[in-house]
This record gives sequence, structure tokens and C-alpha cells, in this order.
Amino acid sequence: MQQGADFHIETRGADRAMVLTGAWTAVEMGAAGERLARSLTAESSMLIDMTQVSRCDTSGAFEVLRAVEISGQADRILASPELDKLLKMVADASKIAHGDDPRRKPTVELFARIGRGVVGVGDAIYDTMVFNGHLLVATGRAIANPGKIRWAAVFAQAERAGLDAIPIVSLTSFFIGAVVGLLGANLLSQFGAQVFAVELIGISVLREFNVLITALLLAGRSASSFAAEIGAMKMNQEVDAMRVLGVDPFDALVFPRFAALLLTIPLLVFMASLAGLAGGLVVAMTVLGLNPASFFHRLLDNVGVTQFWIGMSKGPVMAMVIAGIGCRQGLDVGGDVESLGRHVTAAVVEAIFSAILIDALFALIYMQLKL
Repeated sequence: MQQGADFHIETRGADRAMVLTGAWTAVEMGAAGERLARSLTAESSMLIDMTQVSRCDTSGAFEVLRAVEISGQADRILASPELDKLLKMVADASKIAHGDDPRRKPTVELFARIGRGVVGVGDAIYDTMVFNGHLLVATGRAIANPGKIRWAAVFAQAERAGLDAIPIVSLTSFFIGAVVGLLGANLLSQFGAQVFAVELIGISVLREFNVLITALLLAGRSASSFAAEIGAMKMNQEVDAMRVLGVDPFDALVFPRFAALLLTIPLLVFMASLAGLAGGLVVAMTVLGLNPASFFHRLLDNVGVTQFWIGMSKGPVMAMVIAGIGCRQGLDVGGDVESLGRHVTAAVVEAIFSAILIDALFALIYMQLKL
């Protein structure tokens, strides 16, 4: 039967030693660690001899080190080479687990977090440039050899990411157009110019809201889907299996989603334009008393097709950015579910932010061009 953990004091000439015996393990140690701490506290500095310990695990090593720390003595520990490695490992792990308390050094922790954030931004920019370069190469290969494009995957993604999004895009744009019409009619009626609500509806829907609402919905719908699908494949090591088989994941996974969103977003923006104008028409008919002929006559004369093409021109850029963000976040997923959730969330947030930023940049460019 294994002897439990114990210790005794020996006098070795002019020195005194605390000799540990028995099994210092989690099961057989009991309260020996607390008794050792009290004994060391009551004694002066002495040598701790662990050469007679029959067994010792990480719990026993931790209790010995804790007893030395509680006693406040810089005691010397004599142990076998194997046990000495265990003590060093436990001591290093304890330092990591009980690292610097941020409450004691708030300024240092603040600057450390800022530094980590700056480094993270730099790494993200570098990874994005690498991803864009790889995607550009894959796109060049597809253009040079269209026969190798996985058209089945492109059309399947186009249906899921594009055609299936038509109802929600149209419904949202309809209500946006109706809200703009109501606000315009209410505000302009104070100046007796409520009829100009038609121009407000046309310009806001055709120039801004059609593509912006479409991009935001695709950011929440398609970017998250791309990140989740590719991320799940990355977790299951399917992406690594593709590389082993000589298949470029950009050709098989990224480019079909990229092309599908690029092909379908003009249709979505067009449907959003029609739905937004339909919402504005309903408000114009019910609130302003305009008939459809007068509504579209003022729309053609005072708004024109330029606003429509300005809105349509933003669509491909939005599609490329949203698809790229979703696929890149999916490829960055690690091997756990927590990483998948984090990257899916990042894909949605980055896509929404990028869509709004791109729309603002386009607005500045067209303002400089007097359009």
C-alpha cells in the first residue's frame, strides 16, 4: 500500500532539512500541504529534501511551491532531475495563470491592449492583401479557361445568395420607399411643396437606398452564410483535404461565391428600386392624391435615368467586398466552434461597415463629378 504524504525535520550538521516522504499526489496528499506551510512558517530558512518522495504529481508539486511561497522563505529544494523538471513546469504554469493583475497596472494593460489592437489591424490588412491577391489569381485563371469554372456551384450559390433574397430585399425596400414618401410629404407640406416628395422618393430610392439596403441585407445574409459554410469545412479539415488532392480552395469555394454574388446583385438592386418606387407610389396615391401617371411623369422629367445608373454602378463593388469578406473570414476559422462564431460575427460586422463606407465614398466621388 502506498504511504501517504508526510514530512519530518532532520538536523544535518549546522543545517536543518525538511524531508518529504511518501506519495505527494492529489489522491494521497490530504492536508499535508497545509501542514507543510505552517511548519515552514514556524521554522527558519531550511533545505527542503524531496529525494525520498515516492510519487509526486502536479498537485503535490503545486502544494510544495505554495507552502514555500506562504512561508515567505527563499528555501532551497533538493529533488531528483525528473521531479525538478516537474517543479519548474508547475512554477512556470502558475506564473502564467497568475500573471500581472491588470488592476494593479491599469496603464500598462491599457497600452498593451492598444498595442495588440494595432498589431491585429496590421495583420488583418496583410491577410486581406494576401487573400485579394489569391482571389485575383483565381479570377484570372477562370477568365483564361472558362471551361474549368464550376458552373453548377456558381448557379447554386446564385440561387441561394441572390434569387432567394429577392423577397426580403423587395419587402424592405418597399417600406423604405413608403417611409421616405411619408416623411417627405409631411415635411414639404409645411411649405406647400408636398408634390416634390416624388423627386425625393425617386432620388433617395434610385441613388442610395436601393443598393444600400441590398448590400446590408446581403451582408447579414450572404456574408454570414459564406463564412459559416467555409468555416465549417475548415473545422472538418475538408479544406486541407482539397489542398492534399491538388484542388485550390479558391477555385472550388471562393470564386463560385464571388461570381454568384457579382452576377445576382444587379438583379437585386433593380428589384429593390422597383419595390422602393412602389412604396413611394402607394404613399403618393394615398397621401398626396397623385395618380400613377403623374407620379411616373414627374419621376422621368425631374429625376431621370442618371440616378438609376448611379445606384446600379455601386452594386458590383458592394458584391465583391461582401463576398470577399465572408469567404476570407471563413478561411480564417480555426478548429473550434468558438472560432467559427467569432469569424461569422466578424464577417457580418465588417461587411456592414464596408458597405456603408463604400456608399459614402461613392457619394463623395459623384458629388465631385457633379452627378
